[in-house]
Amino acid sequence: MDYLVTIGLEIHAQILTRSKMFCGCSADYADAPPNTHVCPVCMGLPGALPTPNRRAIELAALTGLALNCRISHTNVISRKNYFYADLPSGYQRSQYDDPLCVDGWVEIEGDSGPKRIRLTRVHIEEDTGKLIHTNDGGSLVDFNRAGVPLMEIVSKPDISSPEEARRYFQKLRQILVWIGVNSGDMESGALRCDANVSVRPAGQQEYGAKVEIKNINSFRFVERALAYEIERQIRALKAGEPIVQSTRGWDEVSGTTVAQRTKEFAEDYRYFPEPDIPPLHLTDAWIDERRAELPELPDARRIRFIEEYGLTAYDAGVLTDERTVSDYYEQAVAAARTRGVMPKEVANWLTGEFFRLLKETGESPAHAAQRMRPEYIGEVQELLNNGVITRTSAKEAFEAAFREGRSPAVIVAERGLAVIGAGDALTDLVRQVIAGNPKVVEEYRRGKATAIKYLIGQVMKATRGQANPQAVQQALEQELAREQAAC
Repeated sequence: MDYLVTIGLEIHAQILTRSKMFCGCSADYADAPPNTHVCPVCMGLPGALPTPNRRAIELAALTGLALNCRISHTNVISRKNYFYADLPSGYQRSQYDDPLCVDGWVEIEGDSGPKRIRLTRVHIEEDTGKLIHTNDGGSLVDFNRAGVPLMEIVSKPDISSPEEARRYFQKLRQILVWIGVNSGDMESGALRCDANVSVRPAGQQEYGAKVEIKNINSFRFVERALAYEIERQIRALKAGEPIVQSTRGWDEVSGTTVAQRTKEFAEDYRYFPEPDIPPLHLTDAWIDERRAELPELPDARRIRFIEEYGLTAYDAGVLTDERTVSDYYEQAVAAARTRGVMPKEVANWLTGEFFRLLKETGESPAHAAQRMRPEYIGEVQELLNNGVITRTSAKEAFEAAFREGRSPAVIVAERGLAVIGAGDALTDLVRQVIAGNPKVVEEYRRGKATAIKYLIGQVMKATRGQANPQAVQQALEQELAREQAAC
């Protein structure tokens, strides 16, 4: 029997603001001692009154616009009531009936081609504290994270496979980091995912019971967790066992999902409007201001790179994966064009040597770009195009410029990397190679034309790749012919 899989994701993304969602405490808790970025508001003490963070709301609206959502003019902050040790007030300020953003979509590469994943909502809420488990079986609570601004991005159940779920999660992360609303750091918990999945026999119209997998913090784990859970549900259905609506956790060590509790319904949280925060009314003018903040998004820029710069779809995709790299490429192209260097030539350096050196050094593109000025790329290519240096020397000059932050032209001059052209120096090297390889020379004279390639390689090796290969071949042929005539 065939089975249909239905998946929806809830992405929790911390908003990059200096202060928390409803108080003035610092939201930068990463290296702070436990429970030092707290106050009566984020600790939920009686009588403490919350004040919404304007910038957090602006960035959440910006996110909604980037995800093709409609921005609601009236927003209500609600209390989501439940008890857990990391929730000091006994409720979480969130949104329920009146979210900030509704009815969006994201386009991904689906299993059968381009596919739109619809979004139900993007709403704002406050993060919870963090539990720290001790070796003796106890748990400690750090409330520095409590109250940090958070967005929840909820998709409709349009995802059909674990692979599509991973691609959707990756696409969302790309957009959030691109527009500057989230760090994209999943290891620290700044971006995490809950996955809802149900399985039903093919032909059955009604969805199967929904199982939620909580707090997945990597692309690989979301794919693995869903693959396991789908297989678990199929095994149960084949055995005639019911699937219970529940919440499970992903255990990365065992590679399984583990039952945590019966899945709650919305009614269990007893949502009601936050009495200390009146409804937020957003005007059309305010929404237009947010729209004006929106940068060119990755998909639009990728298409433009193909059309404007003549890049392949692959190169355009690689160069628009991160905004830092994409902006750097455009700066490099603008500088290179003044030297007659083509955008494709710039792309080749970035997708080749630049990325190789980033991987080797472990640097971020932003950090490396501060040292490797974008105009250096066109400078290297111009030297290569004009025959001043060989490809080998160009790579050496590029790497030196990357590591030292100096002009490639200066490096070429200092290291003597300029091409060794036709002349006495090259002729002397050619004669030395011919004299040192009599067997290869004899093979060449017997008609083995490929033998000269070996001789060319030996000359190039002796010049550390600085000789012009065409000039080397011409000098070899002339010298071999001269010696032959003298015999």
